[in-house]
Amino acid sequence: MRHLESDYDDNLDRWQTTVSVSERFGTGDTHRPAADRIVREGLAPVLDVGCGDGRLPRMLPNDWPWVGVDRSSTMLANAPRPNALADARSLPFPDEAFGAVAMLWMLYHLPDPEAAVAEARRVLKPGGLLMACTNSQHDSPELAHVHSIGVVSFNAENAPEIIGRHFDEVELDRWDAPLIHLPDRDAVRDYLVGRFMPPEEAKRAAERIDTPLDVTKRGVLVFARKVQL
Repeated sequence: MRHLESDYDDNLDRWQTTVSVSERFGTGDTHRPAADRIVREGLAPVLDVGCGDGRLPRMLPNDWPWVGVDRSSTMLANAPRPNALADARSLPFPDEAFGAVAMLWMLYHLPDPEAAVAEARRVLKPGGLLMACTNSQHDSPELAHVHSIGVVSFNAENAPEIIGRHFDEVELDRWDAPLIHLPDRDAVRDYLVGRFMPPEEAKRAAERIDTPLDVTKRGVLVFARKVQL
């Protein structure tokens, strides 16, 4: 089982393409239900691990206590402050410091995501909540004949078991629906580039696809509680 190598410092264009495809052709965003849950339960402060350029804090009230962490200096340059350059498996914070920890769309970048999940539990206050999300290994079946990321270290199939070994209460919000509408082959190419396919290869693959195409997205958003002692 492999992990997806992080390329945000070396290939920012790929990440920007991913964001653009989501905004132009997608519906829904796991950052929104995560932010809503944080506000509804009054979970503060928030530690946003793999924060990128700060999508989650943009969905929180302006004065909500938030700290961002990422391994990419390029991402952090555009993120709100305070933020820190750090590894999710060795967080530079004391025990029981946060009301919520977000690990959205990042654990599959680690060969050992369970180490990061254990760190999330360590820094959470009793009663605090971890939020993590990932795609299924069976995501985007309409494009499986031209491209597949394959089985990665953290996916919708193994996420409940990995997180369940460290947390007391685990809720799963799964999705399995045609959430991406690709109107033409240029859109298909961009979608495949966002899924780590080299641009020229993605262009050739897109020529084999009939459009418009609705793409089935499969995955899970996990909410995990550290029970109050």
